[in-house]
Amino acid sequence: MEAADYEVLSVREQLFHERVRECIISVLLFAALYILCHIFLTRFKKPAEFTTVDDEDAIVNKIALELCTFTLAVALGAVLLLPFSIISNEVLLSLPRNYYIQWLNGSLIHGLWNLVFLFSNLSLIFLMPFAYFFTESEGFAGSRKGVLGRVYETVVMLVLLTLLVLGMVWVASAIVDNKASRESLYDLWEYYLPYLYSCISFLGVLLLLVCTPLGLARMFSVTGKLLVKPRLLEDLEEQLSCSAFEEAALTRRIRNPTSCWLPLDMELLHRQVRALQTQRVLLEKRRKASAWQRNLGYPLAMLCLLLLTGLSVLIVAIHILELLIDDAAMPRGMQDPSLGQVSFSKLGSFGAVIQVVLIFYLMVSSVVGFYSSPLFRRLLPRWQDTAMTQIIGNCVCLLVLSSALPVFSRTLGLTRFDLLGDFGRFDWLGSFYIVFLYNAAFAGLTTLCLVKTFTAAVRAELIQAFGLDRLPLPVTGFPRSSRKS
Repeated sequence: MEAADYEVLSVREQLFHERVRECIISVLLFAALYILCHIFLTRFKKPAEFTTVDDEDAIVNKIALELCTFTLAVALGAVLLLPFSIISNEVLLSLPRNYYIQWLNGSLIHGLWNLVFLFSNLSLIFLMPFAYFFTESEGFAGSRKGVLGRVYETVVMLVLLTLLVLGMVWVASAIVDNKASRESLYDLWEYYLPYLYSCISFLGVLLLLVCTPLGLARMFSVTGKLLVKPRLLEDLEEQLSCSAFEEAALTRRIRNPTSCWLPLDMELLHRQVRALQTQRVLLEKRRKASAWQRNLGYPLAMLCLLLLTGLSVLIVAIHILELLIDDAAMPRGMQDPSLGQVSFSKLGSFGAVIQVVLIFYLMVSSVVGFYSSPLFRRLLPRWQDTAMTQIIGNCVCLLVLSSALPVFSRTLGLTRFDLLGDFGRFDWLGSFYIVFLYNAAFAGLTTLCLVKTFTAAVRAELIQAFGLDRLPLPVTGFPRSSRKS
């Protein structure tokens, strides 16, 4: 063989080894996410659904749980996608020729974006509908009972649903663009799936627009419940006394039910006693907290939340001004997968860390706002008491929110990292009016929720400080006497 042949062979071997290395890293990352999500879901599932007398239902629930674990792992991967890319870019800028980070390159990051896009489509369009229909199926009438009969029914229902969704999206694309609708029929992978995922992502971005401002306002109250407040703002001794008195009264009523002439629900009373005992244990733990945790932890946490929230609103306001001044601030897709060329923050690595923290903070806030909204409050999972259909619904909603997070962050200007792969092919991202109105709506809704929350809290504290909450209520219902003149 000549020298040129050896060079070609060495290049091919190098490409082959790089491809194998990227596959191994992707598999290891997804396996770690899968194990973590499996442990998380097993803490919330209802054990009675997996230890039933009927083995068929138990097998079906186990299969559905594994599909939910896969979907939740994809959702967690979508959340980590943009922060991992930003940190990788800064690492490559700081250590461009380090031997130990040669595995971290643009090809790996680009491949992870494509895998998340593929698995998100697979989970939303096929796996989660299959899991729901599988748990609700009973087999066709007249067919043999068993898991296989339920699989046949689920596959038929899934095919019908796919045809229905395919027809609806094709009609929608025909209304928007007739040429795109023809191309979607000719090439399903290149046009139909990105368009369908674009619609789902747009729905997720709208959901984030509603949930994130609500969650930013709710984060203060949620953090206040988890941390120990200073004694100035909270009287733990009074709460412990009230809890002990209520528990004693309920216990006395359970032991002597004949003392009350009304019929008593003993099961309800036992649940109330258990809830009061749990509340008393938590109050005891909070009373035993150290002075540093009580007097320093709560103010620092509130200050951090206020700083992160104000910084998020400030960045969105600056991005709105940039949109009005220069069209270069519009989000766009990056076709070149090479990283490590330039920092995506004007503050360098410090700015990149701030971007990552803000992205995680807004994601947590959106989840808090999602479960705080009246429409989705019933989906809130309960410890060891969450039905299988409720787990499926939670996984679908979390995947929709997390898969829209990269588009959400780039649209609001939280980062200048352009979207990779098929995430940058969404048509509505190029519309100036949609991006501008979205930023303005987010800033307005966040300001409105924060002002309403803080004014309500201040009003409640003032009413309690002046003792107005202890005033007797006006008595109504008595007719006023009137004399005829």
